[in-house]
Amino acid sequence: MSAGVSYAGMAFNFEIMKNLFCLCILLLIGSMQMSRASDKIEKQPLKVLYVGGSADIQVLNETISDSTALRKSIADRTAAFGEMLRQYFQTVKVVAAEDWTPEMSRAYDVTVMDGRPKAIKPAWQEKDASGKVIAYHSAVYLPESFDRPMVTIAEVGNTVGRGIGLKSDWYCLCLDADAHHWRAEHPIFKGPFPVKMTVRMCPTPSDAFHYAYFMDEPVPDSVLMWKVQNKGYQTHEGFRVGMVARPWGFEDSPDAEYISSGVCAKTLDAVAIGRHGNFLHWGFAASPADMTEEAKTVFANAIVYISRFAGQKPFVRKYNDRIATREYVKEQLYLSTREAWQERVKSDEEFAAEGLKLKKVVQEKQRRGEKLNRREEMFLNYEPQPPMSYADMLKRYQGELFDLFGEDEAAYARYYRENIDYFYGGEGMYVLSIDEDVKSLGIPYNDKRLLDTAIRLLEKGKETEKANRILHRYTLCRFEAPQEWRTWYEKNKERLFFTESGGWLFMVNTREPDPANDYSARYAQPVQETSSRPAATDDRNPVQMVAGLEKAANGNREIVVRLKIHPGYHIYAYVAESDPFVTTQVELQLPEGWTIVGKPKLPSAKSYNKQGTTVYEDEAIFRYEISGSGQGEAKCTVSYQCCDAHICFPPIEKELKVMLK
Repeated sequence: MSAGVSYAGMAFNFEIMKNLFCLCILLLIGSMQMSRASDKIEKQPLKVLYVGGSADIQVLNETISDSTALRKSIADRTAAFGEMLRQYFQTVKVVAAEDWTPEMSRAYDVTVMDGRPKAIKPAWQEKDASGKVIAYHSAVYLPESFDRPMVTIAEVGNTVGRGIGLKSDWYCLCLDADAHHWRAEHPIFKGPFPVKMTVRMCPTPSDAFHYAYFMDEPVPDSVLMWKVQNKGYQTHEGFRVGMVARPWGFEDSPDAEYISSGVCAKTLDAVAIGRHGNFLHWGFAASPADMTEEAKTVFANAIVYISRFAGQKPFVRKYNDRIATREYVKEQLYLSTREAWQERVKSDEEFAAEGLKLKKVVQEKQRRGEKLNRREEMFLNYEPQPPMSYADMLKRYQGELFDLFGEDEAAYARYYRENIDYFYGGEGMYVLSIDEDVKSLGIPYNDKRLLDTAIRLLEKGKETEKANRILHRYTLCRFEAPQEWRTWYEKNKERLFFTESGGWLFMVNTREPDPANDYSARYAQPVQETSSRPAATDDRNPVQMVAGLEKAANGNREIVVRLKIHPGYHIYAYVAESDPFVTTQVELQLPEGWTIVGKPKLPSAKSYNKQGTTVYEDEAIFRYEISGSGQGEAKCTVSYQCCDAHICFPPIEKELKVMLK
């Protein structure tokens, strides 16, 4: 009997346990479903237009090759963006850049521009009577009246923005996968889609230490970072590189804001994410397929954020991307010091020692008949260049000031510090000069009392020429009578601000029409002239080249390609794998009957960084010994990337021709 009761009790308990187990399973499934429901993204009621055309692989030349791999990369990237955007927004349209027109964006809340659209006006050069280029005019892709919200990705910000004066200019195509120095309080990191950012302390990018003189505080050994991409060009060869914009003057107008920097080869405050008017620059290059989940959410929040700025086009325009700002004074001051010179000498000496060691290794390798790579060929005939003297550095970077101060380091420091409030940089590229008119009044150039004082001089009939120079130099207004100036000033004095990046101007914080915000007073379109005469190097023409035929020592002939490089600029001899720059290449095509003899003689280079990248400065001469007979035309294709201490220009390819007889 007891046994029967025991078996029955066990059966009853088993049934209860089975029911409880099923109930737990049902509760768990319900909980998971509720969790998934709570995690489901609530789409925002925005209409988003994605304009594709870029690839995930890096394409350096202007003419995109029609390879199968490239077409697939563009298609995959476009599909990835479309899929991601549809997760966050109710209406998403995908079009190719070649099919997009500015008018199409009128039907959408935000346009995501990820390709090069058709130009509405081609690029052109303005030249003087001698043929010297005095101004470059970029291709125009948008009308200046375009006021629809737009997110631009990587270098597209420079592509579509340069022609209309956006601050998302090309500082460097060198942005990798991680962000740092972001403004955590900014709306794009808050919502409407919740963001849980995973941050970690990482070593400071090594290139940032080159620009320590720009920073108000010492460059730290490590910084907090946030991973935006799972891939980057430093870890994945051929991966698309992002772009940072110049930080100098980025926030000197109320229509622009810095949001985040990122790992790059420039300063710690280079702009990886920023807004100018109705445009948001997202400098990171990866498609959603290679973004972190956190970055996708931030990107979606950025779309929502920029949608607020419909109709709010920029009223400050940065037409001169290399305009000098106050930060340029810091650089010039640093480049007048013996500390800067000693750093340069030490770097050059270390490179020379390593170069001579490598030369012996390469020569021995050649004697053994082993194949040499490009870097080894460069060191085959390496000869260390004489170290730069302190005077040579001052002549290079200080120009005419060297005639005044010579090697007096303290004199340069006094000059820059005593005149910091009286420099003017509104004309030319990286040009600062003392405004003697402003200095005579003892009022800083960016203090609105300067305008008030100049107007008072007009009202009193005193020093009227000086007063007019000041008012015309630092404003876009062109009033005739003193009373007109006074009326304008009194109406706007509380809304005045000063922008260096926008042209060294006092402007009015308003979206209403105002003569102080009308750039047409200064930037009228000049007449284009042409000439066949070559131009000398300058800031607009930092590299000039010529190819010719010379007699070699053994009686053969040499095709010699000479590149003259403007002081302060450089091109790249060898680029380390971790750097995003473009190596200088000379490709020679000879007519029938002619051949190249032996290896080319490459110019000696100088050290650029600890990663092993080397550069050419001042002059680079490439010699190709040739042998043959007959008449024809040799073609020399020279590709290079030119940089200075501030920016790296897009890669350039030029073709030179040499007649052979």
